[in-house]
Amino acid sequence: MKLDNERSSNNIEDRRGSGSGGGGGGGKIGGIAGLIIMLVGAYYGIDLSGLAGGMAVQQTQPQQQQSRPVYASREEEQLKQFTRKILANTEDTWGEYFRRQGRQYVQPTMVLYRGSTYTSCGQGQAAMGPFYCPADQKIYLDLSFYDDMKNKLGAAGDAAFAYVIAHEVGHHVQNLTGSMAQVNRARQYAGESESNRLSVKLELQADCLAGVWANRAQERQLFEEGDLEEAFNAAEAVGDDRLQERSRGYAVPDSFTHGTSAQRLQWFRRGLQSGDPAQCNTFDS
Repeated sequence: MKLDNERSSNNIEDRRGSGSGGGGGGGKIGGIAGLIIMLVGAYYGIDLSGLAGGMAVQQTQPQQQQSRPVYASREEEQLKQFTRKILANTEDTWGEYFRRQGRQYVQPTMVLYRGSTYTSCGQGQAAMGPFYCPADQKIYLDLSFYDDMKNKLGAAGDAAFAYVIAHEVGHHVQNLTGSMAQVNRARQYAGESESNRLSVKLELQADCLAGVWANRAQERQLFEEGDLEEAFNAAEAVGDDRLQERSRGYAVPDSFTHGTSAQRLQWFRRGLQSGDPAQCNTFDS
């Protein structure tokens, strides 16, 4: 991606030099509950941001943080700078959209950490992959996920990583607009099958919103040749069917919580082609 002339976001909290601690209070991580997803997420490092409104995690008060040196590789520092620029680009995209709606866009914070960290939604673990916590409006990211995408998911490339960040920002947009809370309330009274179905709808909408960001990035000519194909590949790589087939050899559709590879690509493309969040109503489809 061509980001040399793009600004960097200041909404970054870098915890990579701090010891991990407990969180403050109980919380709920984004809308995906269930043993299957936890196992798949732990093995493949996939996004578990849908856990909002799902399983509550009780925590102790934060422990005293012990600072230690950050030994970051050159690649990791480059990823940090890349992340800052992509986050800034999403801020511009959604800031403009919210202004047109007569509202103010509340920018999320991106937390960079290593291994584990406390959140208002529970203890964050790198094995969960990137996730969004609606309770503190922060996106949590262990930069080693870039290597997981390349080596475990077969989804290499900077545009693939940008798609992941834009997807998490999509969850933040859902939180601000109220759709995340609405879905999570409905899931509290739903059976497992219906709860999973609603989780899929929420995740596919976040994919579509990531596509809306990609539409703006394309207008600004930030994508180079092959970049969109990288993003498409990433969307397909984290489909429930593909992940389950790789981990166990077969898929269980009733347990899907994010959507199939085809669905994820379809909704990302829809946002990309339309550039209109109004076209991201997965709940009526």
